[in-house]
Amino acid sequence: MSVDRMQAQRFEHKYLVTEDTALKMREFIQTHLEPDEFGIGQPNSSYPVHSLYLDSEDLRLARETINGNKNRYKLRIRFYNSNPDTPVFFEIKRRMNNCILKKRGGVRHDAVEWLLAGHLPEFSHLISKDPRQLLALQEFCMRSQELNARPMVHIAYLREAYVHPDNNSVRVTLDRNVRADYEPTARLSTEMRRPVVPFGKDVILELKFTNHYPNWFRDLVHVFGCMQCGAAKYVEGAEDLGFIRMQARETDESGVAAGEGGTSVTIVLPKDSDFGTLNATST
Repeated sequence: MSVDRMQAQRFEHKYLVTEDTALKMREFIQTHLEPDEFGIGQPNSSYPVHSLYLDSEDLRLARETINGNKNRYKLRIRFYNSNPDTPVFFEIKRRMNNCILKKRGGVRHDAVEWLLAGHLPEFSHLISKDPRQLLALQEFCMRSQELNARPMVHIAYLREAYVHPDNNSVRVTLDRNVRADYEPTARLSTEMRRPVVPFGKDVILELKFTNHYPNWFRDLVHVFGCMQCGAAKYVEGAEDLGFIRMQARETDESGVAAGEGGTSVTIVLPKDSDFGTLNATST
């Protein structure tokens, strides 16, 4: 039986590295951690991850990331294949200053449409008797209804993951072939129609820890010359799909941008699979 390795509260540092660097890191990482059970025996020790991100019509959650809000969250539905007999996870990923907080509840595949229609979860939908999962689902539904959120972007990638053999204190992931596609439905298919590749051939390295920053993390970053950066898959994907357009605001004679912030964000959403314009809002 698999162990739930989710870190409910953690810190994470992200880096973009080349494929060559990622391969060289593997041996270094394996001296400290063991492969995640889901990657064992898989090509490149990786397993597929799919996330359907929900947002409001004006992409409020994406804009909060762009604006650098210290307290923000994302709503996503995570699944790993198209098999209707496998569980689906409703997740809330929050950032409070530098800390990441995650809550999630797993449900049967056939409960997804019911929950997204605005109904509250029932015990029969759950795959676990853990009451925290029911509470997470209830909070997800509440936040979704407050935003009038709907499916927006499907993110997919291959994940190579390493975990501590005894606890959840440390986790390292390498995400490859990150793809993004417009997805207005909850069909939860692993197939994509016209995906974009927001990070190109780069690999996203994530160092995740729940308490102290391990010394060997510092050594890893130094040896391989990594530079910490932002790598928000949903936001970067939405930008590459053309949903988010940013430009610098005009400044006055003192060099101060008009309005709040120095960037104007325009939201342009598709109306159908032909990517015609539905609306355009600016902030």
